[in-house]
Order: sequence, then structure tokens, then C-alpha cells
Amino acid sequence: MKTFSDTFAVQTAGKGTYEITDQVARVVRAARVENGLVTVFIQHTSASLIIYENADRSARVDLHAFFERLVPENSPWFTHIFEGEDDMPSHLRMVLTRTSESVPIIAGKMTLGTWQGIFVFEHRRAGHRRMISVSVLGE
Repeated sequence: MKTFSDTFAVQTAGKGTYEITDQVARVVRAARVENGLVTVFIQHTSASLIIYENADRSARVDLHAFFERLVPENSPWFTHIFEGEDDMPSHLRMVLTRTSESVPIIAGKMTLGTWQGIFVFEHRRAGHRRMISVSVLGE
């Protein structure tokens, strides 16, 4: 069994989804693992990771609109607004999604479905530099 780890940064331009499938696939190739598991982790509390449809952008537009309705900004009951009105909503959106995703590796490639991609889901209005850690375990 061998392990391989790497990190990379993703610069976001504010709220939205940013596909990182290709960057993760590069780490998997560098690991030279035929069969195993890749785990992707985002090191932040106001952004998350999702595996989501990557073929039709309208699916992501609907996802963004859903989260705007589910956890609206400017809610009077939020007390954690130190960094702005999108501060607490960004933390709640992160908790409702995930900070890590794992994907099996078979024959040296991630086994994502035909329409699946790995995305950083930025929950803040301003752009941020998000750090992603990737670990590969396999043989």
C-alpha cells in the first residue's frame, strides 16, 4: 500500500461553484496508484466541496439559487457577522454540504460518473484563495 499527498490553491471570484476535477485527476496520476481511494479536503469554514453535475451549467445555477433561499443573507437572527452579512450564511452553507469528498480509483482513474465533477462551492461574496488537500491511498 502506498500513499501520496499534495495541495493546490483555487482562486474564486466570489459565490459560485468552481470545478477542480482536472486538478484532482493530476494528483491521482502523479500518485501512480492503480486501485485505491482519493480524498479531497478543503481547509476552510466558508467554502465546501461537492460532487455535482458538470455537463449542464443550469444545474449549478439552480443549486446556487436554492442555497440563496435556504440560507439567506441579512437574516435578523444571525449574530456572527464579524466579517459581513455573508459571514454566518457562508458557515451554515458549508455545514450543509461537505468539507471532503472521497472517490474510488480503478485502473488508475477516478470512477466519477459520466456527468459528475468535483467542485469548490464558494459561499462568500468576495473572492478567496482556497486551499485544497488531496490524499491518495492505494496500490
